[in-house]
Amino acid sequence: MDKIETKRLTYEHNGRKIYEWDQTLSDLNMYVEVPPGVRAKHLDVRISATQLTIGLKGNPPFLNEPFTQAVDSTESTWTLEDGVLHFSLTKGSKGSTWESLLKGHTPVDPFTQSEVQKSLMLERFQAENPGFDFSGASFNGSVPDPKTFMGGVGYNTPQ
Repeated sequence: MDKIETKRLTYEHNGRKIYEWDQTLSDLNMYVEVPPGVRAKHLDVRISATQLTIGLKGNPPFLNEPFTQAVDSTESTWTLEDGVLHFSLTKGSKGSTWESLLKGHTPVDPFTQSEVQKSLMLERFQAENPGFDFSGASFNGSVPDPKTFMGGVGYNTPQ
């Protein structure tokens, strides 16, 4: 199966990059650069269905925010590699298009949102039609919602 390309989005606060993220039909990826010398054992990371907490042990959290939508916390993981904290989060509702990763954070602009939705729709077509190449496909007009288009896509609910 050909891989549909996803684009990393950046969340900035006061001109400083806080994290990058991207999404597929069923997953979200988040990338956070940590200070030099920080190891996994120094981190206090908690992922619940509705909340993400990231910090250094013994200090107030760097991030302690609710997700925009629910995730399946039992299927979500994190790793620290080469100074980057990588989260692999499973969407609680497969096929939903997230406008932002965390509530209250700047949503992506309408053009980028349309491009993300296009990417998710192409990923859905690819999954439903193995062997076909949708990499050059385009949409006339607005892009349909990948979660509900033509009967929708299956979904999981968080535990």
